Amino acid sequence: MTAQPNPRPLFAGTGETNGLGYEGAPTRPLYWSVRRELWENRSIYIAPLSVAAFVLIGYAMSVGKLPLRRRNLLLIADPEKQRALMEQPYDIVALMLMVTAFIVAVFYCLDAVHGERRDRSILFWKSLPVSDLTSLLSKAIVALLILPAVTFVIIFFVQLLMLLMSSAVLSMSGMSATAPLPLPFFPMTAVLFYGLVTTVLWQAPIYGWLLLVSAWARRATFLWAVLPWSAICVIEKVAFNTRHFADFLGSRLAGNEAAFSVARQPHDALIPAIDRITQLAPMQFLTSPGLWLGLIVGVAFFAAAVRLRRYRGPL
Repeated sequence: MTAQPNPRPLFAGTGETNGLGYEGAPTRPLYWSVRRELWENRSIYIAPLSVAAFVLIGYAMSVGKLPLRRRNLLLIADPEKQRALMEQPYDIVALMLMVTAFIVAVFYCLDAVHGERRDRSILFWKSLPVSDLTSLLSKAIVALLILPAVTFVIIFFVQLLMLLMSSAVLSMSGMSATAPLPLPFFPMTAVLFYGLVTTVLWQAPIYGWLLLVSAWARRATFLWAVLPWSAICVIEKVAFNTRHFADFLGSRLAGNEAAFSVARQPHDALIPAIDRITQLAPMQFLTSPGLWLGLIVGVAFFAAAVRLRRYRGPL
């Protein structure tokens, strides 16, 4: 008669075993929680891909006019203005996809906990050996890391395809792809990566607040997320005829200008091209008090969301 092996715990520290009494494979609750979020929320990559497809179709339809636009650029004496106009289509594409990613992140965070409570699946997920902290952390990772990474990859390939199409059209028309100036594609890519990282860090308290509302509100999460801040703006405007709080919210949504070393321009002036590594100001950004205060507030919102999920049941 053969000796039976001693059962060993399936989950480290829980004393649980599988049905056969053997220790199972080591679990990775955070990893699989993130995978679960990606499986259940395909809009994370479908929405940016859809916008990218429409952008490429539109650019392909208008690229035939590119030689004429390049000839018009040769008439401009200011090289900085030439550079800005030459890079404008690429900047517009990046901005459109970043705005799309932000909208997706907003609605994803608002539905992160509220959706589980609404369809009562929160009872199932709470029955698993996954803590509330791990569950909320996986949702924050998707909004703060994975979605910006997906956006960066999509923007890179869209801009690369735009560059290849424009180079082919200019070559067939007898023009050089570097006229009037060479397009600094790889410095632009580095600036894009830096801009996405700094924007995510600057907007971290927004995502923390959205997760908190998702864990707290019983219905109308978008209304509860927007109404308090809108009310403060209205009260300030009526009582003091100022808009300091509205400007503060606008700067938090738009991103921190301290991340870049670019001179302010008049409202009617063309925005200068940000395509050089020398225009980045990481130390200025990292020493900004608003960055660290925002991160502290974001962590506080996140901690409150974790605690609320622990005690909130299905709707």
